[in-house]
Amino acid sequence: MKKRVLSMTLAGVMVFSMAACGDNGGEKPADATPTPTPPAVVDQNTFEGDGSEIEGGSSEEITDGKFAETRKITVEIYDRGNDGGTDPTNNMYTDYIKKGMLEDHNVEVEFVAVPRWTEVDEINNLLAANNAPDICLTYSYPTIQTYADMGGVMDLQSLVVDNKNDLPHLWDWLGTTNMYWDKSVKDGTLWAIEGKRANNNRIVTYVRQDWLDKLGLKEPTTREEFHDMLLAFKDNANTLLGADAAKMVPFSCSVDVGWRAALLIESMMDPNITDKEFYVNGFDDRKLTQNGTKEAIRILNSWYNEGLMWDEFILHDGDTAEDDMMKVGYVGAFMHNWDYPFRGGEDSINANLKRMVGDDAKFVAVDCFEASNGEYIKYTDSTAGDRKIFFPITNDEPLASLLYLDWISDPEHIEYLQIGEKGVTHDVLPDGAYTFMTTTGDAIMNSGQNIDMTITCNGLRLSTEELTLASTYNNYPPCDPADVKKANEVANSGKRPAKNSKITTIEAEAGVGDKLSAKRNEMYDKCMSCKPEEFDALWDELMADYLSAGGQDIIDERTEAWEALYGDAVTLE
Repeated sequence: MKKRVLSMTLAGVMVFSMAACGDNGGEKPADATPTPTPPAVVDQNTFEGDGSEIEGGSSEEITDGKFAETRKITVEIYDRGNDGGTDPTNNMYTDYIKKGMLEDHNVEVEFVAVPRWTEVDEINNLLAANNAPDICLTYSYPTIQTYADMGGVMDLQSLVVDNKNDLPHLWDWLGTTNMYWDKSVKDGTLWAIEGKRANNNRIVTYVRQDWLDKLGLKEPTTREEFHDMLLAFKDNANTLLGADAAKMVPFSCSVDVGWRAALLIESMMDPNITDKEFYVNGFDDRKLTQNGTKEAIRILNSWYNEGLMWDEFILHDGDTAEDDMMKVGYVGAFMHNWDYPFRGGEDSINANLKRMVGDDAKFVAVDCFEASNGEYIKYTDSTAGDRKIFFPITNDEPLASLLYLDWISDPEHIEYLQIGEKGVTHDVLPDGAYTFMTTTGDAIMNSGQNIDMTITCNGLRLSTEELTLASTYNNYPPCDPADVKKANEVANSGKRPAKNSKITTIEAEAGVGDKLSAKRNEMYDKCMSCKPEEFDALWDELMADYLSAGGQDIIDERTEAWEALYGDAVTLE
């Protein structure tokens, strides 16, 4: 009966998502998880901590960690479609998990591959077809909220407390902060558990060290110096690229402008922005509606029209053209994930540059986008803000599913999944740090630090912080560990981790995320590449369209929700 009801429910979800009307009305099916009675007072202190302040219970279903009868669960695993990668559902690491879960908990595990880049659509289809894995994950909380509103998601609050003593690794690793990050302050529901970021580094600016050296330039330390550097690259294209001078791209940026120019955008925001304002506009992780963003895009528009940027970026969405330009040496600077030029082993950007251009050719990290107060502010995620793990209502083995999350949160298991086997995936240096090897066959990890396997942990997590850092620097062969160390130091300079507003439900966000993201990307792309005299009118026109498509409703509801919870306060303690 449960699965038949879910099929009807999720059919409604899909219609709801396509309509994007922001309405979550309608009664829940009679046998869906009932909405708990709202508590008279929600103790804010129960939302932060290491977990020790929560008194929990144990299950009578298990003895010495095991079920008497074998249980079976299915677990979502991302399929990234990596060329030369392993089968995400069947490899050395899935075998390790399956064997361990069966021995330790008498639970059989089956992995279900979901395409990484269309995961929301795929999960939607699986839910509607009654085939959703018992353990699901997504980066989109509004997606989960949409399902929850329609009765398709399990409330985990009682489960994680009533079985807390059986979940020591999960609670120890996530703590109350991550376990309850998405807990509603309105009714106490917990629709998802946040994975924890062991490393919350975000974005770094990279420049060609060999080009700086050839032109006698110092690393840029300000936005103005960065602009001057780009001009120097362009003006000296013949010196730097010879016969390929026409292929010069001083500064490369993709269609995802909001991510790939994030440090510039965020440097134009008020460094004294209030927590309230940051939250109200924080539904868009590309900072579209934050104050200062328009002027940042105006700067990019100016650079674009000066011929300092990749003029074909709009034509290449999802292909490898930009990376290919970087690898052969045509690009002078870019912004991207903090470790981007080191990823991919022998096919990494820096490894290709060294091989194709010369031993001195490489990208190095710089800090050069200062805020109005002179600081190099980097707005990062908190330790939360990672994948959201949820159980669909069709999950008939919630305890076994929680034991799975606990098992993969065991430090010993995380370490194996991240470093593999000595002599196969890594070696050990004299100081005890791990150095990672280029791997072939069944031991290939399809994601960095195997994060698709360690879904409660994003980033390298070893026995000590010192060992973790030392091993991180050696995690990108054949790239120079010193370059990785510098990138890590730049990424950690001026961090401002996100705060938890504890407002988890914004009805206006349900079902409109993809549509607004598409409009945002189109707005950034067009405004960056238009003629300067067209910029203001185009920005205002597209912003009006974005706000009328649901953006303003979200801003208004977020403002109301903040004021309902915090009154006149504008700062979170």
